[in-house]
Amino acid sequence: MNQLCLFSSGLELANLLVTSDLLQCSWEAISEIHKQTSTTPHVSYKVYENRPNGTIIAFASSNQDTLSLVQTLGRDLVSSEELKGVFDLFGFVGTNVNPSFSVHKEAVNVFSFLLNELTLLKAQYGNSSPLIITGHSLGGSIASLFTLWLLDGMPPNATKRPLCITFGSPLLGDKSFQQAVSERPTWNSSFLHVVSSQDPFPQLLIAPYNSVAAGSTSQTRLYEPFGTFLLCAESGCACFEEPESTLELLKAMGSKFVRNQNPQNILCFTDYRVILENLKHKSICKEISQLDGSIMDPLLAGIILQLKSIGVETQGDGGVLNSLTTNTVASAKKFLIRKRNVFDPSKKLNDRKVDMAYLEWYKKVAEDEGGYYDSYKNGQSGSRDDIRSREEIIKRHRILTQYWKKIVSEVQKMPQEVGVSLRRRWLYSGTNYRRMVEPLDIADYYRKGHKDYITQGRSGHYILLEQWFNEAKPFQVVSERNKACSLIEDSCFWAHVEEAIISCDILNDGQSSPEDQRSSKENLNRFENCVMDMIKNYEVSPEIFLPQSSFMKWWRMYSIIARKSVGSSPLIDFMKKDYRNYA
Repeated sequence: MNQLCLFSSGLELANLLVTSDLLQCSWEAISEIHKQTSTTPHVSYKVYENRPNGTIIAFASSNQDTLSLVQTLGRDLVSSEELKGVFDLFGFVGTNVNPSFSVHKEAVNVFSFLLNELTLLKAQYGNSSPLIITGHSLGGSIASLFTLWLLDGMPPNATKRPLCITFGSPLLGDKSFQQAVSERPTWNSSFLHVVSSQDPFPQLLIAPYNSVAAGSTSQTRLYEPFGTFLLCAESGCACFEEPESTLELLKAMGSKFVRNQNPQNILCFTDYRVILENLKHKSICKEISQLDGSIMDPLLAGIILQLKSIGVETQGDGGVLNSLTTNTVASAKKFLIRKRNVFDPSKKLNDRKVDMAYLEWYKKVAEDEGGYYDSYKNGQSGSRDDIRSREEIIKRHRILTQYWKKIVSEVQKMPQEVGVSLRRRWLYSGTNYRRMVEPLDIADYYRKGHKDYITQGRSGHYILLEQWFNEAKPFQVVSERNKACSLIEDSCFWAHVEEAIISCDILNDGQSSPEDQRSSKENLNRFENCVMDMIKNYEVSPEIFLPQSSFMKWWRMYSIIARKSVGSSPLIDFMKKDYRNYA
């Protein structure tokens, strides 16, 4: 097997960005606001329509806002629990995996202050395409929150999404916030954060500086990055996505500034126009980089070039790679493998259709052995070809179950609105899978002598697939049924049959307790009524009436019991004269 080859394209992406007009246009929009906000104590915004790259909504903050931010260090995180009932606008960010998170308190306060105006902006420009939302400093935090607000209102399958570009923006939330955004790849890819090593402001909310500033010796990380970061230095630039590495590199780039600055000096303005022009010139005139010829790993080579490009040392004493370099490579490798292995059900659904086709074929050829369910349950050896066929069905059964368990697990992790959409998209395939494969699980369960499959043996992913199907029924167009199903609608039908057979055995053995006898009679009455309802609605397959089927085995037992106690019933009448014409 070939070894997985990984590489980093952070340099190429960075060069593409700085040589395009995208960043320059965004910064020009911010600069126009800065000319008007030098003495204004709030974040300001302005809309620029008909720009070459589309509509731009720009946010910029004054130096007074920056000073306010610095003064709140150490008490600037507010949890989603604290916001409930006060300003719960961003509750949608939480997911099943990360339901609770914390965000920058000052950013939430400013957003709340601007809420009425931002609501109008969302209504007027939320569907504009293309749309760029940009911001500088604390304005970048507002731009990020506004972008998240827009993304929440978009359908999961939307192809045109806003792009958020921030300059020198502080980190916005804690690790749970970062993970909640990262769980939506389409959200995470909507954010580009430009940070210069000449701009100390983004370092302010990075622990351990934050903890020290608050008078604490704790080294606990409070803030975590999300999205793509374009890190810029005098020597060059590079892009990074992996959160852990990005955080360490932000600390490494800004440490010399944070060490030597007091909060008042941080108020100096960083002009990204000059920085971008310098990087654009370097990118166009760049010489070919030279690396040690012994470095054969393309990922390691790429990371070293990226670190050197942003002015970060890659070697320690004796020319050995330092810990920052090795940790960055290790984190990048895990990140790339995780992205490569992201579960995308659409990529494998066609393969699963092939597996389902095998089961459909088996269902058709199993009629001579009592039908699909009983043929599998009895597992008759037969010829060598029959044995190989059964082994193939077991294999397909296993593959399908693994696939659908994974889908159900992924949907459970997703935010509510995304999960509902995915469930509806895959409802037809998931329902067919459940009705085709669960009978095989039931057959395995009762062949081993177990009882009470529904309460004791049923897999949780079947329960959820059935629950989602029932929840989605109002959204389905249901036509009047005039012929029998090829698949039994109730995927637990054969479990009910097996329990009914067990109830007949209890009534026939003459040694069961009165309580067991009473319970068995009630179970049989319920099952008889249920079967008749399913027959009337054509919800069962004609194969249940095959002579060797478990259903007919139950019926032969129950008809004797029923003649003694019931006499006549709709099911008894149907089985006497109509069942052969059911199909």
